[in-house]
Amino acid sequence: MAYTIKIEESHSKKQKPADHELGFGKYYTDHMFIMDYDAGQGWHSPRVVPYQPITLDPAAKIFHYGQSVFEGLKAYRAEDGRILLFRPDRNFKRLNLSNVRLSIPQLDEELALEALLKLLNVDRDWVPSSEGTSLYIRPFIIATEAALGVAPSTQYKFMIILSPVGSYYEEGIHPVKIHVESSYVRAVAGGVGHAKTAGNYAAGLRAQEEATDKGYSQVLWLDGVHRKYIEEVGSMNVFFKINGKVITPALNGSILDGITRNSILELIKQQQIPVEERQISMEEVYEAYQNGTLEEAFGTGTAAVISPIGELQWRDEKLVIHNGQTGELAAKLYDLLTSIQLGRIEGPEGWVVELPNS
Repeated sequence: MAYTIKIEESHSKKQKPADHELGFGKYYTDHMFIMDYDAGQGWHSPRVVPYQPITLDPAAKIFHYGQSVFEGLKAYRAEDGRILLFRPDRNFKRLNLSNVRLSIPQLDEELALEALLKLLNVDRDWVPSSEGTSLYIRPFIIATEAALGVAPSTQYKFMIILSPVGSYYEEGIHPVKIHVESSYVRAVAGGVGHAKTAGNYAAGLRAQEEATDKGYSQVLWLDGVHRKYIEEVGSMNVFFKINGKVITPALNGSILDGITRNSILELIKQQQIPVEERQISMEEVYEAYQNGTLEEAFGTGTAAVISPIGELQWRDEKLVIHNGQTGELAAKLYDLLTSIQLGRIEGPEGWVVELPNS
């Protein structure tokens, strides 16, 4: 089906915040993208409109049965003024994988990317330029049919909103402190842990609150069956460097297939550093810590890019990693990946998409 994306520009533009005021997800641009789905008609009416509230019936299925998926990616302003996207095709491919798990109709991935580019062109002045800043992009789908029967919705909205952001963590690239969660469970294989759906994050909020109260930035989740194998941090995939080798948990059906994770794995291999994707237990990490071979730990994700882990709290013990300082590998990978994202160096083919000027 051929689509025409309509553009309705706002007549009342917002005042843009200063780059040093951005934080994460506090401000939103002048426009958003919306497209509707109706059973029998499919996806239709793609449009860029002024940023605005949406109206939903109280019986809309999103409120009752949680049919919702989302993505997160960024646009960067290069030093020469170009606006660059990092592997956006992977985000829309993953969005469709989440759609399958949540019984949401598939999107035309090429149309989704075209919609994003049109939205970015309208709001291109919102892409900040200061070091460490970017324009965060949040595509998402919600079920909108007003019906209380437990069944997939027959109506949906696909939307994209944009938010200029600074660092995800107040610590920036400095090491974060992570609490290893032993009581709560986030996901298991066969569930929705591999999908980027709202419920995964709601399931982690209680543990996150308790970790925050203890002075920790995030939660490291263990598997939901044995409560011993490492899975992921709340907003990041996780890596450990043990005795010269990098290890990250293998994708097992309950771990999100992170785009930054995938990219970092490729970059590590390019550096000819030994790397393994496999099951790794917290006991193995603790043993490496005890015998002095745990050299580094870090998380990877779109929002934070790379966050060195300076401390793990597990079973009332504090594992201080690399003296609480950023490790050499984490720093190198951060510089390498952000240099590719900002167009300072050339990355693998297809990783960077430049926003056209038209």
